[in-house]
Amino acid sequence: MLKKRVIPVQLLLGGRLVKTVGFKDYRDVGDPVSSSRVYNAQCADELAFLNIDRESSSLEPLVQLMESVSEVCFMPLAVGGGVRTLADVSYLIRNGADKVVLNSITYLNLSVVSAAADKFGSQAIVVSVDVSREGEQYICWSRCGRQREQADFEGHLEAVESAGAGEILVQSIDRDGTMAGYDMRLIERAMTATTLPVIALGGAGNYEHLREAFVEGGVSAVACGSLFNFSDSNPIRAKAFLSNQGVPVRVV
Repeated sequence: MLKKRVIPVQLLLGGRLVKTVGFKDYRDVGDPVSSSRVYNAQCADELAFLNIDRESSSLEPLVQLMESVSEVCFMPLAVGGGVRTLADVSYLIRNGADKVVLNSITYLNLSVVSAAADKFGSQAIVVSVDVSREGEQYICWSRCGRQREQADFEGHLEAVESAGAGEILVQSIDRDGTMAGYDMRLIERAMTATTLPVIALGGAGNYEHLREAFVEGGVSAVACGSLFNFSDSNPIRAKAFLSNQGVPVRVV
């Protein structure tokens, strides 16, 4: 049986780690290199860096950070934010990214997904989908939640899967930073729409939320920000709890 993964998410703004609520209200939570060193010691399965700084179009600060992180962190790194072309994907992978996260470009040019998957393999391409709920509908957003997209949520997941994506990272904007639990209905909709591994993000506040996403939602991985930033929780304790609940996780 494939092991379920626990993935800390680090949002980057101006070279610092921040945490948001509903994609707003930025709060500084520390140094990314120091934080990565801690997560490495705590046996996180992967580490995701998402650059939410849209004032600069350059990937260079992200690459410079990855060089420092790679010296203290020995787990797979998923990196994204502002990736627009196959050249951008190549640049990040050449400089230490194991996976590249694509978001806004997938609404404009799916050929970037296909070309990247052809060159590096689908396992290296994660498509992130940011959504908010309006009644019974889920609305897709790009540009860090600034631009509403007309794409149908399920239809978009089907399209990126067909284009060659290897994983889907589904984030609830409404639950972001609330620590109120994952949007289980959103997870259900995502799991129905795609056969790809789904990573749930947005709302984790305790270990029971993680168990619920795995056992009742069926996701392949959970991604967490506030849970590890604003409590005494960490990946080791999270996976110990999950293992005791019968969830197959890698425990060191």
